[in-house]
Amino acid sequence: MNAEKLQLEQQLWNIANTLRGKMGADDFRDYILGFIFYKYLSEKMHTFADRILKPDGLLYKDIDENSPKGKEYLDAIHAEALNALGYYLKPSELFKELARRGNADGKHKFILDDLTQVLNHIAQSTMGTDSEEDFDHLFEDLDLTSSKLGKSENAKNELIVKVMAHLDEIDFRLEDTEADVLGDAYEYLIAQFASGAGKKAGEFYTPQQVSMILAKLVTTGKEKLKSVYDPTCGSGSLLLRVAKEVKEVGGFYGQESNPTTYNLCRMNMIMHDVHYRKFDIKNEDTLEHPQHIDMRFEAVVANPPFSAQWSASPLFMSDDRFAPYGRLAPSSKADFAFVQHMVHQLDDNGTMACVLPHGVLFRGGAEGHIRQYLIEERNCLDAVIGLPANIFYGTSIPTCILVMKKQREQTGNILFIDASQHFEKVKNQNVLLDEHIEHIVHTYRERIAEEKYSYVADLDEVRENDFNLNIPRYVDTFEEEEPVDLDAVSKDLKALNDEMKQTDTEIKKYCDELGIDPPF
Repeated sequence: MNAEKLQLEQQLWNIANTLRGKMGADDFRDYILGFIFYKYLSEKMHTFADRILKPDGLLYKDIDENSPKGKEYLDAIHAEALNALGYYLKPSELFKELARRGNADGKHKFILDDLTQVLNHIAQSTMGTDSEEDFDHLFEDLDLTSSKLGKSENAKNELIVKVMAHLDEIDFRLEDTEADVLGDAYEYLIAQFASGAGKKAGEFYTPQQVSMILAKLVTTGKEKLKSVYDPTCGSGSLLLRVAKEVKEVGGFYGQESNPTTYNLCRMNMIMHDVHYRKFDIKNEDTLEHPQHIDMRFEAVVANPPFSAQWSASPLFMSDDRFAPYGRLAPSSKADFAFVQHMVHQLDDNGTMACVLPHGVLFRGGAEGHIRQYLIEERNCLDAVIGLPANIFYGTSIPTCILVMKKQREQTGNILFIDASQHFEKVKNQNVLLDEHIEHIVHTYRERIAEEKYSYVADLDEVRENDFNLNIPRYVDTFEEEEPVDLDAVSKDLKALNDEMKQTDTEIKKYCDELGIDPPF
């Protein structure tokens, strides 16, 4: 782990100690990530303004906001910032300035009202501009009036000032394109506090190593992508991970039903320097109210909520996403509804990879019917990859990845990979190391059949198995036990028997010396 990440985790732990007992893990996480985002926007604004002012030999923090010359500078920077960054902050509204005022002279000064105004002003600065939708309600989970922060206004203020002081020590390394402060913070917070927060905290958060596999699968053979889409985008980590695998992504698209996580996703996009014109994230239920239904995407990635409920309304039988199959996924398990939705949104030259519970591979009824249609009629299933159990926070169930293409190179077979036993155990979590990820990706890209690991099954073989995709049917991982050496066992038993006889003799002798009967 690098020094910067260690420092980040230490500061987050310091904040955790400050907030301990004040609020639940979910609330704690949302407050911290909100403040991290505010700090990021401030540093971005500060750096941007200093660059504009450099020819004049000025620094943004030194501008007098009330002087005529200062107002002239601020008006010019305001216009440029809205176009380039999508938002605007005055020098007095920057995170570092508020943190300084809150801790001036070593005393906790009252900044709560000013802070509330600043957070509101960030969204207000975008009104009437192209970035308005992307910044609207971004800080609604950062409720500075909440009693969770303290009973009195002064108690709330004291807590917030302490939190800002800790965060002020974190270096966001804006010049480092590989830095992922928000992602690292989010994963650390979930790993530390998932047990207290329950399912909401992390069951559907995609660990970075799984994100990496999906990203590498959908970018195979490509250096640029026109678009990437995640119908259950959560915090946006998957979308951003895909961008790391190619030189350029034209547009990022996603949908998320949870308002808090939707806000986090937009924050994540902005913190990763994705221009507000290049991402389109919507807050709606994807299955019930799809927001990008007329679009097709070159890469589709997803980790949908496992076996979620959905309406499965008969009205969907006339929906183009589901109608061709003649059956709907059951209302108690929306897994295949998400698959059908993603296949519909996938471009002809695109690749889709999604994480699903193992049940999708073998469950019957409507799910079996849909699975057969995907294989036999559409022939879009390219690979099935079994992952280890216990790699997701909050759930230990084993999962799999389905890879789909509308125009497959290998139309006569399906690749099966069993990576379920290839992991490192770290505390109570199973973790995929770089070599495990590389093994999966290389096997997929080269379509390798490897004993006890992968198998290329002809469609006829899949048909003979009634379209049951349970991986052990195709990849034989059975290990023969070593034959038992009966002579060696007999010798061991004889040696043990002789040892016991000798012990009995010694006990009897000792009892005789004491004048008591032996215990046998």
